[in-house]
Amino acid sequence: MNAAVASLIEDVTPQVVAWRRHIHANPHLSFYEQETADYVAAELAKMGPLALTRLTPNSVLAELTGARSGPCIALRADMDALPIHELNDEPFTSRHPGVMHACGHDAHTAMLLGAAKVLCQLRSQIAGRVRFVFQHAEEVPPGGAQELVELGAMRDVQTIFGLHVMPGFPTGTVGFTEGVFSAASDNFDLILQGTGAHAAMPDKSCDPIVMGAGVVHALQQVVSRRLNPNDRAVLTVASFLADGGYNVIPDSAHLRGTLRTLSREAREEIPKMMEQMLEGLTRASGGSYQLNWTRGYVTGVNHRDACQIAAENVRAQLGEQALKILPHPMFGCEDFSAYQQVVPGCFLFVGSGNEAIGACWNLHNPHFRLDEAVLPLGVKLHIGFIQRLLMDGRT
Repeated sequence: MNAAVASLIEDVTPQVVAWRRHIHANPHLSFYEQETADYVAAELAKMGPLALTRLTPNSVLAELTGARSGPCIALRADMDALPIHELNDEPFTSRHPGVMHACGHDAHTAMLLGAAKVLCQLRSQIAGRVRFVFQHAEEVPPGGAQELVELGAMRDVQTIFGLHVMPGFPTGTVGFTEGVFSAASDNFDLILQGTGAHAAMPDKSCDPIVMGAGVVHALQQVVSRRLNPNDRAVLTVASFLADGGYNVIPDSAHLRGTLRTLSREAREEIPKMMEQMLEGLTRASGGSYQLNWTRGYVTGVNHRDACQIAAENVRAQLGEQALKILPHPMFGCEDFSAYQQVVPGCFLFVGSGNEAIGACWNLHNPHFRLDEAVLPLGVKLHIGFIQRLLMDGRT
């Protein structure tokens, strides 16, 4: 990156920090981010040559048209927070009890704002268009990405890139997985119907708690014993509710959980295996069941050409030592995958871990803290993508 661009990034960094802290202090949950979107739109409007579009009230698209014609490249940030009560004590700690930016989306938004500001100043060197996507509702299916895709946010886009801070990697490193990088996610609700009775007369009941205990144990065998070991998946029962009492066997139990898969085949076959197992277990117990699914995000797939561009960009901006090609996908999910269903793209994890300042708590933790030294690095990476693809490869 040449000295002039580096100087622009240095100049914008204090503003990026201020943007991040403002958004962190004022978090909003998925599908309720309009205040954040309004703030982002107001800051973008100050930058000059950006065409703003509000496909939804809680998202913002900004497009920068360069001085010469060329392709359209999209850069994406997410803006929603989580239903977590923050346990940090900083001047910009969340002002909304029970809501927190515990996944770094405040940083993603601020980094993309910084990139937009710098690229506006480089407009005369750009051959093509840059579409800045400030997305709502990454955390809750069906997700903001899918909604924006359906509303045309990816129209004419050639390639899309996204960044996510990662406290598990030290600041100054960047990692991504070629090919499948994140799991598909589907949630299930399982009602086990039995017959209630007095706890002193269990023979008069069809106990849904005993039935449920057997179901929980049996479901663990779906992945460990029914699925091909080469086809990895995670099936988790995360909630077991039965409204009985000390001396009351309840009528029913409600189990909830999630299925994470890395292949289309496993995503389709595991629910069928569950149905077979539930049919046998509940019939043997004298009860019945109802299994309902909520489909979540599809598998995230980083495309080969986009990965090559990403690797070149990381090496050019941060050095060879910064690049980590991750050998395995994660079983977390990411709705960036919705964009990758319609255009090639690459999703990168940008290290933000720094134990010396307490930035070592994992994502979705009430103690999560960010090493703000990652902010200018994210800006630099965003700009690097545009330099490589729309500015004759000058880095």
